[in-house]
Amino acid sequence: MGDRTIAAEFEGTLLKEDDPFPYFMLLAFESNSLGLVRFALLLLLWPVLKLLGRMGRDELVLRVMVFVAVAGVEAAEVEAAARAVLPKFFMEDVDIAAWQVCRSFARGRRVVVTRWPRVMVERFAKEHLCADIVVGREIGVNRFGFATGLVKEEEHVVKLARVFGGEPIDVGLGRPESDRGFLSLCKEKYHSPIPLLPTEPSQTGLVEPNRPRPVIFHDGRLVLRPTPLTSLLILLWFPLGLALAVLRIAVGLLVPFRWMPFAAPLLGGKLIVRGRPSPATSSGVLFVCTHRTLMDPVVLAAVLGRSIPAVTYSISRLTELLSPIPTVRLSRDRNVDGARIRAELARGDLAVCPEGTTCREPFLLRFSALFAELTDRIEPVALNHRVGVFHATTARGWKGMDPVYFFMNPRPVYEVTFLGQLPAEATCGAGGRSAYDVANHVQRMLAAALGFECTNFTRRDKYRVLAGNDGVDGNSKSPATTWPWSVRIKEVLRFLLH
Repeated sequence: MGDRTIAAEFEGTLLKEDDPFPYFMLLAFESNSLGLVRFALLLLLWPVLKLLGRMGRDELVLRVMVFVAVAGVEAAEVEAAARAVLPKFFMEDVDIAAWQVCRSFARGRRVVVTRWPRVMVERFAKEHLCADIVVGREIGVNRFGFATGLVKEEEHVVKLARVFGGEPIDVGLGRPESDRGFLSLCKEKYHSPIPLLPTEPSQTGLVEPNRPRPVIFHDGRLVLRPTPLTSLLILLWFPLGLALAVLRIAVGLLVPFRWMPFAAPLLGGKLIVRGRPSPATSSGVLFVCTHRTLMDPVVLAAVLGRSIPAVTYSISRLTELLSPIPTVRLSRDRNVDGARIRAELARGDLAVCPEGTTCREPFLLRFSALFAELTDRIEPVALNHRVGVFHATTARGWKGMDPVYFFMNPRPVYEVTFLGQLPAEATCGAGGRSAYDVANHVQRMLAAALGFECTNFTRRDKYRVLAGNDGVDGNSKSPATTWPWSVRIKEVLRFLLH
């Protein structure tokens, strides 16, 4: 589209829906430790907000939602929650035709306009919708760095005029009600549904993708978009789910591993196993697993019917307490970690997840090649899971709640696929292949088994996106092997029960 400029409205245009309620519910739930209280309060106010909306008081509705969701929360925490949680839900609602029109203005300036707070929209619009500038509301912040929950006053027309230096905008995309707003500055106006305008080849001469860049990393505990009805069901389920989680964890600590596959269906779980694992031997097999949740090695042990240690990096002390298997903490020192893993393999089987962190989407992160250097007895295991209400992983929150949230799901499902030991010619020792070749080969095998896509993303990439840090755990340099306290707890409980 040459050097022409475009301004597109976010809600109701780039997004199909214009209702901000689910996104403020997400922000309320994820912002701080009082998230569940804010979540419940905002849901309680929904009938009143709906009535005010019918009366044409949309501005008041928006201000109330902003206040309830973020008042008293650190501004940095609001920004972090918006950056990590909202993009996944935004992506599910993107209007592809409107996005394609915006993308076609590659040589001009692309501005996204929203009535919502800018902090909620900016990262997603710039990284996934090709926006150069985002014009939205600003949330007030006091001198201590906490959000006041009040929205600063400034018209979009004034902001856009400042952005474009008073020059008219070539094309505007928006809802009909925006005609007297920012669309009044545009030479051409298009309302939803947006017609697909003719596009030009990209400057590189390559064919441009037909969809925005996918959201690979996202955070937050809620799986479902919290519409009013869904939010009510989540609140009603929460105490029941918590009680069910306690029961499931207690059973997991007390029941022998060989009985776990039979106990899982009785408590609402489901375990799907494909393939046959290698039998236990004196010389250890290294089970190389995909990493979906911290439950991966526990589920593997349940399927094998025996306890096997798992290599870990940054799990909480509570998780170690609840874990029915021993854990081997890594230090991120290659020589030290290699020695620890060799020592464990000399004792027996071991489970390792070379991705180093979890990924919720159908992608596999880059595999560390360390495991390939340490043994030729490598068995890839493709693990995947399905949950319906709560995610069992977090980058920003307290990881100690991960197993609790997993077991709070009404019907958690785990799939375990054994791919068989690598042939000798595919290993480093007997086959003479490089460790990187072996690691990449195993990654491709696992991706093919799951229907996933291989990537070069790492733990550092994930944590930089979701938490603004490198994901380095300061407590990782702890004793090599941690035999969980749960072993002692189980011994005491079994003694009392007998």
